[in-house]
Amino acid sequence: MNRRQLLKAGMVGGILLAAGGAWIAWRDLRAADDGDPARDRIASIVGALAPVILAGMLPSDSAERSAGIARVVAGVRSVILEFPDAVQQEIADLFRTLDIRFARRILTGIADEWPDATHADIAAFLERWRVSRSGLLQSGYFALHDLVFGAWYSAPVTWAAIGYPGPPNVE
Repeated sequence: MNRRQLLKAGMVGGILLAAGGAWIAWRDLRAADDGDPARDRIASIVGALAPVILAGMLPSDSAERSAGIARVVAGVRSVILEFPDAVQQEIADLFRTLDIRFARRILTGIADEWPDATHADIAAFLERWRVSRSGLLQSGYFALHDLVFGAWYSAPVTWAAIGYPGPPNVE
């Protein structure tokens, strides 16, 4: 292969990569959360992460466990809405990135959709992000961790487990 052929091949490859990236971005923007439960990024991702992050804290009864996870998902949503717009956008970018199969596979090692991911795979991904040398991945871990824990412990029903009597009654 001579230099001219190498340059042409490089240009064609670059154009194909750019077109593929643009297609993925376009597809992702079109699939924005529109209330369809099948496309609800927060419910899908937090629903998969919560049982791992809250291991040992969720009730063993499946109905109570599902209700607890649903409460965490709703709590994460309400907390996100309280943040300034710039922070909301960063969190949306994190969830959007984790929802893209290719990005999820590279960044987390999880190829399956979130509801199908195993507990072990999610735990391994969270641990890799927690101890990562990349500050960006660590920030992502702590954002997910703090959103889930904040949503869990904001509910009065969880306070007894940690011995918190509740806020003082000031009258």
